[in-house]
Amino acid sequence: MTRDEKLLIHQIHPAKLLTDFGTSFASAWLLWNELWLPAVLVAFLPSMLITLVILQFADLERLQRSWFGHYVVRRMNRRVTTQRIVGQLVVWAAAIAHVPWLIPFGYFVIVLAWLDGLWADEQRA
Repeated sequence: MTRDEKLLIHQIHPAKLLTDFGTSFASAWLLWNELWLPAVLVAFLPSMLITLVILQFADLERLQRSWFGHYVVRRMNRRVTTQRIVGQLVVWAAAIAHVPWLIPFGYFVIVLAWLDGLWADEQRA
């Protein structure tokens, strides 16, 4: 696998998904409580560390051969990645501004970004 392929596929490793999911909620809670430095550390350090571990030790070729791996290779482009980042920024902005209804909206944007390719495939059929 190339480095770019590894960087793409590692995003769907269960440990990476669990880490990103958990740190998203934790960092939003910390931002809500105005704990800026811990929020930044929680938002980025665990994700960076798990990325390094996965890239070094995980069997990403097995993940690449899975249905999810094929989906990500076909559909995870810059636009989708940008949508996911925008969704997370909405979550964080909502936490900082104490606007609770915007937090699930931000997560909804993230979920829609992940599902984007399903609708694209369906429209072709």
